Amino acid sequence: MSEDSNETNGNLPLGGVGERLREKRLAKGMELDQIAAETRIPQRHLVTIEEGNFADLPSRTYAIGFARTYARIVGDDEAEIVTLVREELASANEMQEGTRAASFEPGDPAKVPSRGLALVSGLAAVLLLVGGYTFYTTYFAPGLGPAPLQDNNAQIAEGEADPQSDTAQTAQTAIATSDEVIFTSEEDGTWVKFYDASGARLFEAQMAAGDSFTIPADAEGPQIWTGRPHALAITIGGVSVPKLSEDDEVIKDVAVTAEALRTRADTAAVSSGTPVVDES
Repeated sequence: MSEDSNETNGNLPLGGVGERLREKRLAKGMELDQIAAETRIPQRHLVTIEEGNFADLPSRTYAIGFARTYARIVGDDEAEIVTLVREELASANEMQEGTRAASFEPGDPAKVPSRGLALVSGLAAVLLLVGGYTFYTTYFAPGLGPAPLQDNNAQIAEGEADPQSDTAQTAQTAIATSDEVIFTSEEDGTWVKFYDASGARLFEAQMAAGDSFTIPADAEGPQIWTGRPHALAITIGGVSVPKLSEDDEVIKDVAVTAEALRTRADTAAVSSGTPVVDES
């Protein structure tokens, strides 16, 4: 029996957004695998949408974005679909809150620990913390105690450089001045394309969670095109910088040189009132 015939057996909620989108798809004579191929939405998420289980999708952003894309493919009203999805998500949240509230009754003495037990538990936690801190400072990190009366560095001649200090300073400078830009996907199915100023493709793929791409150091004016900027973490020389966007939106022709990304980070910091740290 085909997928569509199974769906007509009453397994789906009637009158919901999922049922409406499904009927639009069937009216166009389209299969779920065809919708998945054209929208790049995994077929299992399309099934979840048609079942009306929007709360089961990875996030609210996914639920709204996937539903909008689905509506566009089958010719439905995108704005109306988004509004209905938000209403269904709000209703689902209210039901979950009600279930959690009903699962615990503050007035039931059997479910409320006695005052004596609470005091004993708190005292035990304090003693455990104090004992752990004492053991750590005396056994693992004795150097955290009071400073010695005699300066151990007094034997270093005046003007003589401390090798450890120089090494640490060199490492910090290398991190601060490195221009290596790395994009790492935090979610599955993140489509992205990198290209240079002439339009030549540097990298294009649908990245899985954990996949990364390093901008070539010799790339001339590298830029990015993606529909999920919120899913791409960015580092410059190992230091994290803000994402290109926290929204589910399409961005294109955005410069991704180290200089351009640092400028965006500084601008975002100034806008939010965060002090800008000079790494030069």
